[in-house]
Amino acid sequence: MSSLNYKHLRYFWMVAKTGSIATAAAQLHLTPHAISGQLSEFAATLGVQLFRRAGRNLELTEAGRRIARSAEQIFTAGDELLELVRNSQLASPQPFRVGCADSVSKLIACRLVEPALKLEEPVRLVCREGRLDNLLADLAVHRLDLVIADRTIPAHFSVRAYNHLLGESSMTAFATADLAARLGPDFPACLENAPVLFPGEDVAIRGRLLNWLESGDIHVRVIGEFDDSAMMQAFGQSGAGVFFAPTVIAAQVCDQYQVVALGTVDAVVEQVYAITTERRMSHPATVAIGALARDMLFRA
Repeated sequence: MSSLNYKHLRYFWMVAKTGSIATAAAQLHLTPHAISGQLSEFAATLGVQLFRRAGRNLELTEAGRRIARSAEQIFTAGDELLELVRNSQLASPQPFRVGCADSVSKLIACRLVEPALKLEEPVRLVCREGRLDNLLADLAVHRLDLVIADRTIPAHFSVRAYNHLLGESSMTAFATADLAARLGPDFPACLENAPVLFPGEDVAIRGRLLNWLESGDIHVRVIGEFDDSAMMQAFGQSGAGVFFAPTVIAAQVCDQYQVVALGTVDAVVEQVYAITTERRMSHPATVAIGALARDMLFRA
């Protein structure tokens, strides 16, 4: 015998515990004939007699009793191992992997994702940041559960995923108090020839801001372009120029970056999407994110 057949061992163990092939067969969802054949093959492989007849029942031989004791230890250990793995899985929060496009305000992304950390069944939050096309590639191969973006899936991108509009907000112009004082209070006319930090070409709001400036015949000095909203806001905090951010987080922007709001651009609206592989968001974390966006963040 080169190796032990554990399937045969389990059949033998069940018959040993119940004392009946018919009872063991019922518990194993097999026919008595199948169990009997497997037992004969197992005994022949071991080269020992496992049972002897005692009326209508079977009783173990001495060799059968020794093998049954070993089988009890083996399968008890197996059950303990399965329980250990099951408890370990229950104790360890499952990862919830979120990708955030560079162009999305980190303040909005943070507020959106926060409910995932307050679920009744906890998750371990894993956040990734980068260009939208890279994040969608990771979503396509299930390295991410959710992508937060400022636009829908690009038409050229062949990924089976779905856009879920979380909300939208007008834009507000911000500057340091010193820069705001030099520009004056008349918004948006105060932006004429003002130094401006502008969203990069990968940012959805860029074209809408350009159209708004053009329609108002406002000429600005673009002194920097940024794909990353957080970097743009950091330069704005240093006084380098005026920058734009969603109105819905105006209070947080002013507080975090020590800037003031110059005015609101109602004609320019930024949208925020959750992109998932679910046609309808069903993961508890994505449902919580959608509910927050609908009821709190974008309510105004």
